[in-house]
Amino acid sequence: MANLRTIWWKIYPNHARHRWMPIIWLPFMIWFFVDPIWRHAGPLLWIGNTLYGLLFVFLYLYSFSRPEPRRLFAIAAMIAMAAIAIPFNGGGVGLLIYASAAAGFTTSLRRVVGLIALEVVILAFYVHRLHLPVEFWGSMLLLIILVGLGNHFGAVSHCASEKLQLAQDEIEHLAKVAERERIARDLHDLLGHTLSLITLKAELARKLVDRDPQRAKQEMQDVEHTSRAALADVREAISGYRGQGLAAELLRARQTLETAGITVDCEASEVLLSPAQETVLALALREAVTNVVRHAQAQTCSVRLARDERLCTLEIADNGCGADTPEGNGLRGMRERLEAIGGSLQRQTAAGTRLVIHLPLAPLASVLRN
Repeated sequence: MANLRTIWWKIYPNHARHRWMPIIWLPFMIWFFVDPIWRHAGPLLWIGNTLYGLLFVFLYLYSFSRPEPRRLFAIAAMIAMAAIAIPFNGGGVGLLIYASAAAGFTTSLRRVVGLIALEVVILAFYVHRLHLPVEFWGSMLLLIILVGLGNHFGAVSHCASEKLQLAQDEIEHLAKVAERERIARDLHDLLGHTLSLITLKAELARKLVDRDPQRAKQEMQDVEHTSRAALADVREAISGYRGQGLAAELLRARQTLETAGITVDCEASEVLLSPAQETVLALALREAVTNVVRHAQAQTCSVRLARDERLCTLEIADNGCGADTPEGNGLRGMRERLEAIGGSLQRQTAAGTRLVIHLPLAPLASVLRN
């Protein structure tokens, strides 16, 4: 049994691709195998006919399981075997139908039509030569054409469905990758900012614990509140929603900078943004302030939020030790988020660091609708 299964897989390794369709039509080959019995042929002719039929079946299965050009060679051999068998076997004409079925799975419609035309020529030759009935000629001709073209267009439709499924799978995969990257960027920004604030407040509380215990207690309470807020932010980042908005982020930025001992100059005009724009701008502000606190060693920082007819502009500038270094994950994530909604980010490091963010303003009606 194991050896038979191995032989079967060698003959027809890709049977699952065609869902056994070629196999279910093989029982009709019985007419080819029993024809010598009906004609009372001798054992030698019967054995030869059987071996001939088995070779044809092998080529038939081979043509379905192999790519071109080997498939075309197998189909050509099937047509030749059918042409040779017709004068000696009444079921030989049926071999043309099997060859047409295999030809239908050829990738090129022009090749399919050419192979079917060759079979029609062979059939017409034997109809004239053997004086076959017109009804027989008509039914065989119709079957050859319908089976060949039907299989071809069915295969084309199946390939289109497979490509569509592959495209849908790829889109789903890319969506998952994009969501993972979004969560990674958001967690980087959220936790980086919050941990910096917690660190600053904890250091301040440690310094004040002896001189001003009441103030130290207040700072530790702020640490507790900040950590609880961080947990809520992490949950929001994972679920994809944010509810505090840009105004709350501006207030948080001022508090963070002042806690770090940085003088803050903040000017903010009222700007009507869509929820997506407000979220991206708030995250950009958070990342920028975190970088100032962590790396800038600045004494002053200015934050400007303004708008004109077409653009909303957010500018964060400090007088720290700006350096023309490669962008880190935070700035790279900030730029990606902004570019995804049509915005831009400019970074200048000549005197300190200056980040200028531009967002195109949507029409008021579309903002209200969102």
